[in-house]
Amino acid sequence: MATYVLVPGGWRGGWWFEPLAQRLRAEGHEAYPVTLSGVGDRVVNLDTHIQDVIDVLTAEDLHDVVLCGHSYGGMVVSGVADRAPERVDSVVYVDAYVPEDGDSCFTLTSDAYRAVFLEQSRGDGHSVQPRQGGDPRTTAQPLATFLQAIRLTGSLERFRRRDYVYLSGWTGSPFTDLYERLSQDPAWHVHTLPVGHDVMAAAADELAEILLAQQIRDGGDAGLDGVLGSVAETEHQPGLGGR
Repeated sequence: MATYVLVPGGWRGGWWFEPLAQRLRAEGHEAYPVTLSGVGDRVVNLDTHIQDVIDVLTAEDLHDVVLCGHSYGGMVVSGVADRAPERVDSVVYVDAYVPEDGDSCFTLTSDAYRAVFLEQSRGDGHSVQPRQGGDPRTTAQPLATFLQAIRLTGSLERFRRRDYVYLSGWTGSPFTDLYERLSQDPAWHVHTLPVGHDVMAAAADELAEILLAQQIRDGGDAGLDGVLGSVAETEHQPGLGGR
């Protein structure tokens, strides 16, 4: 049995990961979707969100955790893995930023998304409003969480696995260059799903299959091929991800 801690991207709460969490629990695993604190609060930054997740690990006494971060959540899980490595088994980035020391979401994203962050925070100067017409449960995101540079002291190489799930079915993705680079790195397990960025709406079951297959592969189960049969997966093969 594995323990998954699921960290959403900007504007979303733990509710966004519920379809995936339910599937993982149905397979006998533990799943903890995290709602990050202080949405709309000017004093909340990336460090606050990193500590939110560490607090969950501590309060629940979780060990050997699979950290899974979507989009901005990649910044958060990177910080958690760096500050609480004794509690982390592996890290999964789902269409997410993978920072190095000194990076921020703002520096890693594209010009188009930098403009979005600034335009949608013009109201009060510190809250990035969600796009109109989206899920009504989304709420404003503290601008400081996107702007603060992360401080990392270690390396992801210390963990058993590093997986990247690239969502290839949308235009203007700020993650394409990262996907192509990681596809060339044998230390990473790289997967693709031909869906848009909102993977919970389009392919929650397929993402669950990738996470579950990770556990089967590492357990040496002979039934791996059957599990992966319905999953669009590529490892270290750029150009096969539907782009």
